Amino acid sequence: MHAKTKPSTIDRFDDDDYPAYTMGRAAEMIGATPGFLRAIGEARLITPLRSEGGHRRYSRYQLRIAARARELVDAGTPIEAACRIVILEDQLEEALRINEELRRVPAD
Repeated sequence: MHAKTKPSTIDRFDDDDYPAYTMGRAAEMIGATPGFLRAIGEARLITPLRSEGGHRRYSRYQLRIAARARELVDAGTPIEAACRIVILEDQLEEALRINEELRRVPAD
């Protein structure tokens, strides 16, 4: 058996789930405020990881989710409804992906 190795820094660049972005940088990237990120966190749309110092850290996947919620809020959707819509969209996308995978599996 091979010893488990720590992912290299280069591998982390390709990891959509790696919490690489601080709250300030994340807010800047999606054109929102840190307060917006806190609000969608409180609505449980995303749960940022915490650094050893307790600071919120966001992944690219979480930023895509947050950006979609921001689009809906900017269009006039209340934040709670926007979060629910994004969750349902994400669940639908995953279900469609699984469905497509199952269609590719040859029948026994």
